[in-house]
Amino acid sequence: MAEDKYNLKNPAVKRILQEVKELQSNPSDDFTSLPLEENIFEWQFAIRGPDDSEFEGGIYHGRIQLPAEYPFKPPSFMLLTPNGRFETQTKICLSISNHHPEHWQPSWSVRTALVALIAFMPTNPNGALGSLDYKKKERRELAIKSREAPPRFGTPERQKLINEIHEYLLSKAPPVPRPGSSDASEEKPANVQVTSGAAVVEIPNPPAIDMIVEEAVPEGLSVNVNLQPEAARVAREVPSSRPTAKVQQRPETRVHRPADDWLFKWAAIGLTLAIVVLLLKKFMKASAHGSVFMDES
Repeated sequence: MAEDKYNLKNPAVKRILQEVKELQSNPSDDFTSLPLEENIFEWQFAIRGPDDSEFEGGIYHGRIQLPAEYPFKPPSFMLLTPNGRFETQTKICLSISNHHPEHWQPSWSVRTALVALIAFMPTNPNGALGSLDYKKKERRELAIKSREAPPRFGTPERQKLINEIHEYLLSKAPPVPRPGSSDASEEKPANVQVTSGAAVVEIPNPPAIDMIVEEAVPEGLSVNVNLQPEAARVAREVPSSRPTAKVQQRPETRVHRPADDWLFKWAAIGLTLAIVVLLLKKFMKASAHGSVFMDES
């Protein structure tokens, strides 16, 4: 193919052939991509919708156009499968596309770009060129429909490659969540807030709530919330400024009564009087000995 039609010394051709071999030797269940046999600068690809999103299970086809200066200039992307996030058959504006060449790095590849594209799927479009902002329910419906058949696009060679890619990725893709199983996520009931002082603990979307507040220590408040359908238990501790149900026992403080003060005062007076009496006796005794000594002399 390329040996006859392309110059193998061309940096772009050499790089593209290397990437084709790398993708074939290390395939992914999340995406696949191959160039056209007649033009290796045009690739067909398909990606799986990212897990835990409204795109989960969907298979989304698209086209990559590589510039002649690849990998020093970025490729352009367009989606062919209706998805509710990007317009179809319109070059989309991403940091990995030719709309933002200042962000592109030559070390990136088609694999890198497809991984990034999957990550971009559930993000907010923010009015970017080629972006759509469908509701989650509509995107889920499109995800289901995307599995039924590959899109129709271009020449028979392109269509043949699109069909082969679709069959491969369909064999790797898990079942897509059906509408209705998670529609309630769009209409969320009011969050339950458990407040204590200035702190707020929010438990979002509780279908049924059995709340038990256990108060045991003055430093914190232990909050247990049981969500019945999932049997989930959330335990959070937040500072508490309210009185607790169980009052911690404090050491008893003895209160002195007036009678105790009077007893102490009289005891002190009695002790003082006793000391004075002892001193007087000692003084009188000393005086008596002095008198005797003077008489004998």
